[in-house]
Order: sequence, then C-alpha cells, then structure tokens
Amino acid sequence: MIEKSTVSQIVEEWLQGKEYFVVDVNVSPDDRILVEIDHAEGVWIEDCVELSRFIESKLNREEEDYELEVGSAGIGQPFKVLDQYYIHIGSEVEVLTKGGVKLTGVLKDANEDKFTVTVQKKVKEEGAKRPKLVDEDICFAYDEIKYTKYLISFK
Repeated sequence: MIEKSTVSQIVEEWLQGKEYFVVDVNVSPDDRILVEIDHAEGVWIEDCVELSRFIESKLNREEEDYELEVGSAGIGQPFKVLDQYYIHIGSEVEVLTKGGVKLTGVLKDANEDKFTVTVQKKVKEEGAKRPKLVDEDICFAYDEIKYTKYLISFK
C-alpha cells in the first residue's frame, strides 16, 4: 500500500517555490490517491496535470498499481485548511456552528486560533419606524464550528 506520508512529501516537493497549497491528500486502502490543491487566483488544469505527472514520476507502478486524481478544492465545499480562510478574506462565507446556527457574512479576518465574520443584523432603534441593517463582527474558534465555506453568489 502506498503511504499517505510518501504522497504528501512528493506534493510538498512539487509545491516548492509555487503559490499553491495543499488542501488534502487521501490514499485509500486500494491505492486510490486523491490530491487537492488550491491557489488564491484559482487552480489551472495545466498545473494539475503537471503535479499528476510529477507524482507519477516519483511512484513506481511496477511495485504497486494505483489510481491518481489531482484537482482543486471544490467550490462550495467546506474549508479544510487555514490557507483557504486566508485567500477568502473579504468574500462572503457561510458558517455552521456546532450548535446548529447557520449564518452568512463576509470573512473579515483569520488567524491560527480564530476567524471573524461580519454579518448584517436588523436593529430597530428607539423611535425609528423601521429597523436598519447594522454590521456586527462575530468571532469563532475553529472548534466551535462544523464548517465554513465560500458562498457562491449570483447577484
């Protein structure tokens, strides 16, 4: 069986000097290898092909047969690594807390411990006829949420 650590090392070697980052490396018991990468400006198919060929050049099909798939992190999929938070600062995201609360807002900031989302709330001020929208920053620790994902908007 091909080890995940072996594939991860090969991917890290290919990433040297590139602005891509690894989102996930998965190797199933039947040697199906799935590598997901991402980049602030999107992932190019040519780079996926290049990475795939690089991985193939480092593995020996004579020793072990395997299936290899290299692609980008799926749009609309939950974030898996901190770098995904960084590249989506300023973008609209959806957050689902472990308490079951789902909210939508703009990812304002992220660091290794927590991230901040700016949401709009309706607030009715005293004496006002109608409520108005007010921005509110909400901080989350990563262990407080089930997922965060980029929200695709067609507005």
